[in-house]
Amino acid sequence: MAKIAAAFGSSHSIMLVSERDDWMYRYDSRDPTLPYYDLKTGEPTSYAAVLERAPAHGADLVTPPKMAARYDATEAAMDRMRDEIQSANLDALVIIGDDQEELFQLTNMPAIAIYYGDTIRNAGKGPMPEEWQARARWRRLEDSGDVQHPCHPKLALHLIEGLNGFGFDIAAMKGLEPGQMAGHAISFIHYRYFRGRRTVPVVPILVNAYYPPNAPTPKRCVQLGEAVAALIKSFPDDMRVGILASGGLSHFIVDEALDHAVLDAIKSNDIGFLAGLDPRRLKAGSSEIRCWIAVAAAVARTDLKVSWQEYIPVYRTKAMTGIGLGFLRWS
Repeated sequence: MAKIAAAFGSSHSIMLVSERDDWMYRYDSRDPTLPYYDLKTGEPTSYAAVLERAPAHGADLVTPPKMAARYDATEAAMDRMRDEIQSANLDALVIIGDDQEELFQLTNMPAIAIYYGDTIRNAGKGPMPEEWQARARWRRLEDSGDVQHPCHPKLALHLIEGLNGFGFDIAAMKGLEPGQMAGHAISFIHYRYFRGRRTVPVVPILVNAYYPPNAPTPKRCVQLGEAVAALIKSFPDDMRVGILASGGLSHFIVDEALDHAVLDAIKSNDIGFLAGLDPRRLKAGSSEIRCWIAVAAAVARTDLKVSWQEYIPVYRTKAMTGIGLGFLRWS
């Protein structure tokens, strides 16, 4: 029988494929263009309003030396995460991440989808773009042309069929349309944690975190994680399965209170707290916390405990915008 042998949570922000100079000198011009939501009400707000409410010491947090130090700390955390995943000696990795109009569009946006093809494509790099944000996204691509990364269709089908039995309505994907490739929640994991190392077959589970009106509630994400855990345990093959949350934590306004509350609940297995999170706090990039909730709920049904965690609040402007970067392993 299969077992959940390890679990992980990892941010996948564009910052994680950006260069040190981008962190130090360029994000402060990007952030005023992003969408913002009030941290309490979830209502849309503006960068100007966020800046007006920011504390006076915000400018002290975004000096080039401090941004460079956070860059180095993040690179070290990702190196550690790569080694943690490799050391788990997995036979398959279930990745729960979001899709941001990559495989799905607003014309057809399922709440939950599972990919069950034999492989999933990541595109080759092509010429290096001149614009710095395009260069960052370009780094998620493959150095030597298109790569078909291995998947685990047998496990994926077991999850699809089993989740249907649990009352979930799952969108099932056996392949990609011409020109499509794995979304960033999946391609980042391949790029940063498997490149040049032992790879394992993956099962992509895509949760609609970003787009109303059908984003799963935190409670539904808990139910998803619990069902996935039960189905992995019932899978007949003798194999070590990992499960990974891809995305988060809070952004585009850094909400340290939310991030610490989520991480504390994860460490204490307080699944009730995670299920009861107010969806109004899970807007913009913070919506990706849904993926961590699902994985935490899956792990709560095992004997795994948090064995390593790194949290790096990265402020990018004096308005206190940015991202709470999180990296975590259960073992």
